[in-house]
Amino acid sequence: MDLMKAMDIAASGMSAERARLNVISMNLANANTTRTASGGPYRRKTVIFETSPVTRSFEDELKVSMENNEVYGVKVNGITPVKGPFKRVYDPSHPDADKDGYVYLPNVNLVQEMVEMLNANRGYEANAAAIKTAKEMALRALDLAR
Repeated sequence: MDLMKAMDIAASGMSAERARLNVISMNLANANTTRTASGGPYRRKTVIFETSPVTRSFEDELKVSMENNEVYGVKVNGITPVKGPFKRVYDPSHPDADKDGYVYLPNVNLVQEMVEMLNANRGYEANAAAIKTAKEMALRALDLAR
């Protein structure tokens, strides 16, 4: 595998982790949202990843089809709401309280979201390190050619 493909794969991973961080930030921002446009409390969302062929030139596509040697990166397949019960809190003074005085809060767990954020951050950093390493390898190869 050449170094540019390695960089493309790592770049696709960075893009996917950035999308994951955006969704985690949205979950954290709406951790106390009791009313959405659909009427109920905010529902936690998660990102679904899938493998995706790395974009190639025509020449690369031709070589790959002849060699049957696929190179895959990652892409975001979708952002889906997470099913699960809402938190039920007794607060009869809240405007969104039901007739019994209970308010339904989003199914967002702050600790879980922070762990997810650290995990996404580590994935992003790992892909950035892979790009840096590929760049250094390319520069050293150029130095050898001199």
